[in-house]
Amino acid sequence: MNTSATFLTVLTLVVALSGALLAWFAIDVGTATMKRYRASFTERAQFQVREFFLFIDARKLFAANMALMALGTLGAWMATGSAILTAVACAMLVWAPRLLYSAMRQRRMLQFEHQLPDALMMLAGGMRAGAGFGSALSQLVAEAPAPLGQEFALMLREQRIGVTLEQSLSNLAHRMPTQTTVLVVSAMRIASETGGGLAETLERTAGTIRSRLQMEGKIRALTAQGKLQAWVVGLLPIALGLVLQKMEPAAMDMLWHTPAGWAALAVVVVFEAMGMFIIRKIISIDV
Repeated sequence: MNTSATFLTVLTLVVALSGALLAWFAIDVGTATMKRYRASFTERAQFQVREFFLFIDARKLFAANMALMALGTLGAWMATGSAILTAVACAMLVWAPRLLYSAMRQRRMLQFEHQLPDALMMLAGGMRAGAGFGSALSQLVAEAPAPLGQEFALMLREQRIGVTLEQSLSNLAHRMPTQTTVLVVSAMRIASETGGGLAETLERTAGTIRSRLQMEGKIRALTAQGKLQAWVVGLLPIALGLVLQKMEPAAMDMLWHTPAGWAALAVVVVFEAMGMFIIRKIISIDV
């Protein structure tokens, strides 16, 4: 009897010690991982907010991101009660800042492209009136809205501190890596190197960009139905799964809580991603 009690006591101590060591290891690894994630997030966020000409402390953005991740994960667990769906929701929240930044950056570059033709015509008009390129650029910066006004203001400040026109144009093309910006930068470089009329070059470039943007608008209008079909194809299985979960929860539990159900979900996700990717490739037309 005493031997059995002693064995159980030793076994309990070993299990407790092993659990404590595992907990210490998990805490140590988790802390190191969190530090690396925080450093990476703050460094990336600091660069990204500056790209939008916003001056926000990246540490506050990290705190807000962690709070949203915690609330979103808790909400997913309370709404579904499934560990798999909760993990998927947490993973989506981890990638949400990058997707949001990508969407905002794409929208900003598109807005910049639409503002370029009028800006080039304003520059050409100022130069034809007798003003130099620097004076015409200063007038443009004073009147142009964001984001074009912000980018050209930075270009003007670079020239004022001694950066050459060619280098400032290269920096503009690096900040706004679009085909339209590359076209404008190339035209201005050629005009400055060959000694041609810069005002006339800007006017021709503005006309070319305006025609290109009109063509892209027509293409977007014609492919809007295909994009809608891609969204329908992607969201229909999710909506159907939620409806069936409400109608037949017992039958759907096998999908959420069994290995066979997890495998079926993985196959569905893979085929959904492939379908949306193929549709987007079909309707993606480069002008």
